[in-house]
Amino acid sequence: MASAPSTRLRILNFIGKFLDDRGYAPTVRDIARGCKISTPSVVQYHLNKLEDEGHIQRDPEVFRSIQLVGRKREAIFEVPLLGSIAAGKPIPVPTADSWTSAPEETLQLTDEVIRNRKGIYALRVKGNSLIDALISDGDIVLMQSASTVEEGEMAAVWLKTAQEVTIKKVYHEANFIKLEPANREMAPMHFPPDEVEIQGRVIGVLRKL
Repeated sequence: MASAPSTRLRILNFIGKFLDDRGYAPTVRDIARGCKISTPSVVQYHLNKLEDEGHIQRDPEVFRSIQLVGRKREAIFEVPLLGSIAAGKPIPVPTADSWTSAPEETLQLTDEVIRNRKGIYALRVKGNSLIDALISDGDIVLMQSASTVEEGEMAAVWLKTAQEVTIKKVYHEANFIKLEPANREMAPMHFPPDEVEIQGRVIGVLRKL
């Protein structure tokens, strides 16, 4: 069995590499999987000790907020997690000046991820229609508010008559709009242009490990 100091060193190294590779902090479950620790509760115990010892700092109100103390800190931006993409009402989309709805959580992301873009929000994916785009059930997609997208771009789309919202690749064809899943086992859908409303484009994904 690894000693407590060596386990904490592995955790610190994992956090640092995760931040370097992805631009955002790992979750407790990410650390458990990455460090091959049996349960999240054991990770939580070591994180508490690391925080007490001054090696890390966390904000209990913010999702993925672990930061290494003494590390050169990049600019951090708070991004609202506005819910799940599978919903029966339009997703609340941020405007330039305010949010239309209080977020269920807040993510802390670096400028390497945000890249100075405005109107950024996040949604949790439910379902498997995006697996060919390497986006799985439970992943979080980063969105940028937009009312139009390029051909083949992946977007959050509100289906007005069906009263449903979905993420699909968008194609403009003749007299309709084709919404294509990123899953070869699912058929594309076709709608008149006035039946769909683009709510945002996908700009990134935070993967569930």
